[in-house]
Amino acid sequence: MDTNIKDKVVLEALFERFEKQRLPRLLDIDKKLEQGSKLDNYDIEFLEEVFSDTKKNEHYLKNADDELKEIFMKVLSLYKDITKKAMTNEKKDSHNF
Repeated sequence: MDTNIKDKVVLEALFERFEKQRLPRLLDIDKKLEQGSKLDNYDIEFLEEVFSDTKKNEHYLKNADDELKEIFMKVLSLYKDITKKAMTNEKKDSHNF
């Protein structure tokens, strides 16, 4: 199979998994943090898995179209926002003791 075709198939599969499984969970975590909650172990494991998979599959982006690259950048931004909110919530909680 041609490498470009294989990369496209892999990208489509990764995007489908992201769209149907990961994005909804990321948005749930973001909403939870917006309400002032802290991350639980399940959330942390999920975020670590998403980040690890993103880094592992990042090389597929070189052949991706601009729309997919833009989505990737939005995901990184969401991940950064989640991390920032989680740290803020942890600091608030630690100051209450």
